[in-house]
Amino acid sequence: METSHPDISIRRQCELLSLPRSSLYYQAAPESAENLELMKLIDEQYTATPFYGSRRMMIWLGQQGRIVNRKRVIRLMQKLGLQAIYPKPNLSRSNKEHEVYPYLLRDVPIERVGQVWSSDITYIRMRLGFVYLTAVLDWFSRYVLSWRLSISLEGSFCKDSLNQALQFGRPEIFNTDQGAQYTSSGFTEILKEHGIQNSMDGRGRALDNVFVERLWRSVKWEEVYLRDYGSAAEARSGLRSYFRFYNYDRPHQSLGYRTPAEVFGVCR
Repeated sequence: METSHPDISIRRQCELLSLPRSSLYYQAAPESAENLELMKLIDEQYTATPFYGSRRMMIWLGQQGRIVNRKRVIRLMQKLGLQAIYPKPNLSRSNKEHEVYPYLLRDVPIERVGQVWSSDITYIRMRLGFVYLTAVLDWFSRYVLSWRLSISLEGSFCKDSLNQALQFGRPEIFNTDQGAQYTSSGFTEILKEHGIQNSMDGRGRALDNVFVERLWRSVKWEEVYLRDYGSAAEARSGLRSYFRFYNYDRPHQSLGYRTPAEVFGVCR
């Protein structure tokens, strides 16, 4: 981001990077280089073993030659929004003043495109920090309808992703977790305006949104962990290429080795 670019305004730069303008002024407390390296290790191991809590993670780090105390591991896991037992990053913090909706999908067979869409947030590591990624996914086809990056967890990037996805039509049900980004009136009103039923995961039930969890694993193992993003712009460019590959070129065993785009019914 260049604050004094001669031709492109700050507003336009934010639009090109799909970043909320207000996030430009967000200043997080910097982590040391050692902590950033530990966070990368913790994130990668958590993706492989989501049942690891702080104690097991501390032991695993020691096996890698990184001797750190448990208190530090707990803080770094909290910084990443990771919790043990259930394979779900807890990045979306709840707001008790917001309305929470029931989970509508228990034992419901997923039989068609547009029946259920869902969204979530995950952490994307970079060389000297991290950004947050949200995406909207069609459950039946696994097609990624939209995605956005943000350097903060303010809710506008989730709303932007939802509005972009709605250009494809509207689902019958939209499922999320109970985080403040998704329970905010700004987000839920969009769903109401389009006549979409709002479904929310039960507390501590990561598998209620299992298809997005599988997407995050694919994104990290097949793209993020193979790169070394130096900036949000590099992350956005890499993820843009990956999601194009994921939608149009990557066959899925669960789809009979068809691509999400084939099942969803869209052309490149």
